[in-house]
Amino acid sequence: MSKRKRKVVKIFNLFCYLKFWCMRVSNIAVFCGSKSGANPVYETEAAVLGKLMAEKKLTIVYGGGNKGMMGAVANASIDQGGKVIGVIPKVLLEWEAQHDGITELRVVEDMHVRKKTMYELCDAAIVLAGGNGTLDELFEMLTWNNLNIHNKKIVLLNTAGFYQHLIAHIDTMASEGFLYDNWRKRLIVCDTAQAAIDALV
Repeated sequence: MSKRKRKVVKIFNLFCYLKFWCMRVSNIAVFCGSKSGANPVYETEAAVLGKLMAEKKLTIVYGGGNKGMMGAVANASIDQGGKVIGVIPKVLLEWEAQHDGITELRVVEDMHVRKKTMYELCDAAIVLAGGNGTLDELFEMLTWNNLNIHNKKIVLLNTAGFYQHLIAHIDTMASEGFLYDNWRKRLIVCDTAQAAIDALV
């Protein structure tokens, strides 16, 4: 390779490096339950997160529902003038009662398209308390990260210790030799909404 070509490659690599580190997180996928859960603090913390995201001018990308944790985070952001994009599959329009008061609601064909769309729209993700669907979304994003399909940060919001058993199980997977590296480098665990935001912006 000529001296000039090496210089061009060096400048290009520097540009890519700076572009990566200067890229601001602006759209955050929020994965959470469509139910409120037994402990009121789950929904309260979801509302705190929505408010903080609106104040930081961060766009919420979420499942598009108006009930439970989904409704709490979306409504709190909208009440503060925030931007909220919902992505909901046709099959869940009645089940999750789509939110008609958000900035934008995208109706997609199925659950697979929903996850893909949310992934494409977001720069990072925060996972709140939820059920099977929330865990599905968490582990798919985490798996993609592990395979280097993306390098988007993922935050696990461990409100009131909700995810302590899951964290313990992931530690067990690591200690039993089923993980390839330190999972805590790929999944950031935070106890509060404020800490989750601070980890991303």
